[in-house]
Amino acid sequence: MTALRALPALFLTMSVTVSVSAKEYLLTGVKPDQLALIDPAARQVERTYTIPDAGTGVLTLVNSADGKRAYALVNRWESVSGIDLDTGEQVFRADFSTLERRIKATFAMDLSPDGKELYVYQLPVRRLPDSYQVEDTYIAVYDTSAGLDAKPVRTFPAPRRTAILATSTDGSKLYAISWDVTILDAQTGRTLGSHRLRNWARPDYSEPDVLGIWPQWEQTGIYTNPYYAVRTDLSPDDPAAYKTGIFALDLASDDFRIMDFEDTSAIIFSSVVNPVNRDEAFGVYTTLSKIDMAAGKLLKRVDLDHTYYTVNISGDGKEVYVGGTMDDIAIYDSSSLEKIGTIKIESGNDMALSSLRIIHR
Repeated sequence: MTALRALPALFLTMSVTVSVSAKEYLLTGVKPDQLALIDPAARQVERTYTIPDAGTGVLTLVNSADGKRAYALVNRWESVSGIDLDTGEQVFRADFSTLERRIKATFAMDLSPDGKELYVYQLPVRRLPDSYQVEDTYIAVYDTSAGLDAKPVRTFPAPRRTAILATSTDGSKLYAISWDVTILDAQTGRTLGSHRLRNWARPDYSEPDVLGIWPQWEQTGIYTNPYYAVRTDLSPDDPAAYKTGIFALDLASDDFRIMDFEDTSAIIFSSVVNPVNRDEAFGVYTTLSKIDMAAGKLLKRVDLDHTYYTVNISGDGKEVYVGGTMDDIAIYDSSSLEKIGTIKIESGNDMALSSLRIIHR
């Protein structure tokens, strides 16, 4: 795991040293139309923002590196709204659908490192008098200075089932994470390569089962996600036949690692890497798990008060934040996994599937 342990100079410049005086905040979405800016040190919501015409909920969130603007996938997955986090005003809007075509965006969205372009994975269908005609999926690229009637400045094909889009830390590549990881040129859309995931062809292993829809790599530039697979050389009634693992994609070096870490004993929805110890990851669902990715083993696991979908971590690696699902964010000590705090969403509304991001401002 040497490549995961190294701290690339470019990512250090862009993310870790955003500003000497920058403070860490959590940013999440709250049903039906809210953004919540949360001060984790104060254990409270500092400010909420109302997103115009958001529909029933807020899905994927991405933010500019300076922490001044956030983009939210809203309107039943048919629009992106950009909110100025200083003024609370909507300063960007892209509505995808037209009279002729209904266009959805399922989770996958990211921003170029300089904040100038927004990449959105889209699934179009053409509206016919008696049916919908399914069309090819693609990535739409928007100029973030385009205002409230933004249209794509270019599009390029993307694999079906893409659930995560991630830009490389230098902005030159886009990773489209679907059944496999497809590497695209961020300007032209040309396919540059791939990393096998579902088609990994591991001897004596089934295809892996992966649910990956939450972007939470901003503290390290490493995207991780759990997977589940079956050892086909073992008896189906042998507990050792069922494996849980984690894959890690370094967005600076393109290093891609896959490692089992336990015989399956719990479900994990999403995971995040410790920025201080990059061999260590945390995974969440009904439990919080600490994983040694170098040794390929589970270090510790604790039960949670209820289901949580998302997990993130402080820049000093000391606090783990679990959110999504309901109306609270729980805080855990990363060393002991002891619960040390709770932040309540004042409205009592659910965060549901929304992202839980760390921003610096």
